[in-house]
Amino acid sequence: MRRYGKHTDEDDIRSRPNRRGNRPRTHIRPKHEDAAEGMVLTVDRGRLTCLVDDRAVIAMKARELGRKAAVVGDRVALVGDLSGKKDTLARIVRIEERASLLRRTADDDDPYERVVVANADQLAIVTALADPEPRPRLIDRCLVAAYDGGLDPLLVLTKSDLAPPDKLLELYGDLDIPYVVTSRAELDAGAAADRVREHLHGKVTAFVGHSGVGKTTLVNALVPPERRRVTGHVNAVTGRGRHTTTSALALPLADAAGWVVDTPGVRSFGLAHIDPSRVIHAFPDLEAGTEGCPRACSHDEPDCALDAWVAEGHADPARLYSLRRLLATRERREGD
Repeated sequence: MRRYGKHTDEDDIRSRPNRRGNRPRTHIRPKHEDAAEGMVLTVDRGRLTCLVDDRAVIAMKARELGRKAAVVGDRVALVGDLSGKKDTLARIVRIEERASLLRRTADDDDPYERVVVANADQLAIVTALADPEPRPRLIDRCLVAAYDGGLDPLLVLTKSDLAPPDKLLELYGDLDIPYVVTSRAELDAGAAADRVREHLHGKVTAFVGHSGVGKTTLVNALVPPERRRVTGHVNAVTGRGRHTTTSALALPLADAAGWVVDTPGVRSFGLAHIDPSRVIHAFPDLEAGTEGCPRACSHDEPDCALDAWVAEGHADPARLYSLRRLLATRERREGD
């Protein structure tokens, strides 16, 4: 039954009074075409520090973004007070499409993935050669996360004055990963930072590593003095470092030709979110050989076509071994 006739006028329509006195809800969202572009530098309890032009602006996420969260490295659109003055607050109204995404879970049984950084070009995996001892399984897991997220890996081996790097480098030689070996003396003299900086020019690089490996100390050598962070030490009894970095933070290089993202030290790197089919993209010499693989092939089973591909001479057997070792990290704990 129709309440109104065919030719109704807007005056004929009864509208309910708005008891709260605010504007009626609408599904039409503003486009914010005049929003300013910014980059998220750090996140702290719902407040995001963003770089807008050359100013650090404190902002919060707009309600219209729903559950979508902005993370360090995100390119965002902001409105509101963009002066960067004390006690001012801007609003993030849009998160731009991400070029890369580094993610991890607390462990392999945890379905909740944590985004570490967005839009990074490469992942610097910092590992001490001693004090604390290197953990190859953790390195493998970081490599898998880098390949899955679209980041190029870089190995940074510290404390070479305490142990030689040869054995660890041999383990990753077939992966063709660039690396830098540093010592404490070189770090103090500045030579280590110069060699690392050569790999960072013009890029956004996320630094990850086990607590106590010297990650934040290295980052401090790369950034301007006024941007340096507090460092800790390794416990002589447990062999573990203390978490002095509690949140990810993007910092400009001293020559302003790139960014480093210092992240909290990790003691586990879960891969519950990883799709093994994406890891193969980091092995172009093997990827073409997967065309004959059965559907949902794990690349480590009797019917895998990669065995025949390698046997025919299309790729080095060591490369296939490295791929399978990385894929198997989802089935192993870091300490295994």
